[in-house]
Amino acid sequence: MKAIKLVTMVLFLSISGMSYAQTVQEILDKYVENTGGRAKWEALKGMKMTASVNQQGMEIPLTIISLKDGRQTTNINFQGMSIKQNVFDGTTLWSTNFMSMKAEKSDAETTAIFKATSTDFPDPLLNYKAKGYQVELLGKESIEGTETFKIKLTKKPVMVEGQLQDDISYYFFDTENFIRIMIENEIKTGQGKGMVSQVTMSDYQEVDGLFFPFSMAQGVKGLGSQPIVISKIELNPTVEDSEFVFPEE
Repeated sequence: MKAIKLVTMVLFLSISGMSYAQTVQEILDKYVENTGGRAKWEALKGMKMTASVNQQGMEIPLTIISLKDGRQTTNINFQGMSIKQNVFDGTTLWSTNFMSMKAEKSDAETTAIFKATSTDFPDPLLNYKAKGYQVELLGKESIEGTETFKIKLTKKPVMVEGQLQDDISYYFFDTENFIRIMIENEIKTGQGKGMVSQVTMSDYQEVDGLFFPFSMAQGVKGLGSQPIVISKIELNPTVEDSEFVFPEE
């Protein structure tokens, strides 16, 4: 009898584990389907977002460009000046120093972390298995009155301050429409080290068959956030290579 009970328990645990894994995949499949479908997402080669961020009551225009080959740039228009942040040409990561207004390259460690995430376009959860990532459903959690599925995404470890650390993010999906409404990450460096960054998303709108959030907020958990309003999204834009090149003096 003990042997039969043991076999039954093993089978139950195996079936439960399979069902659990399928539930995670089902959530992600419905998210991809409800936002445009896998074929459209995989065919996407680039995005250009025109937006504005509210900084202490001041609206600051910005443009964010992300390409499938990993190149990225954020262009900020502040008091008539064009300030570039997190510009990546596939090899070099650089930004404009706000004090000196000169372009400065990031250190090797920061560049390596950024380069690792550059392959996630357009979404780290799309084809996550092929990228070597793992997902886990942690259950349900209420976010400002909305019931969500909480999914843990574990990516490949990254080197932070000379030590290899896990790269973990938490994604929250509306249980009714399977739309992503929040992402959480632990801040690993700088003044906010150990705190949790939060990005919330809402007001999903269709752009050429794909759905994107046109209202976002970014900040630190428990310390407030900055609203970001997106006015326009262009898919597969034509972008000059000069947008990403480090300006040698």
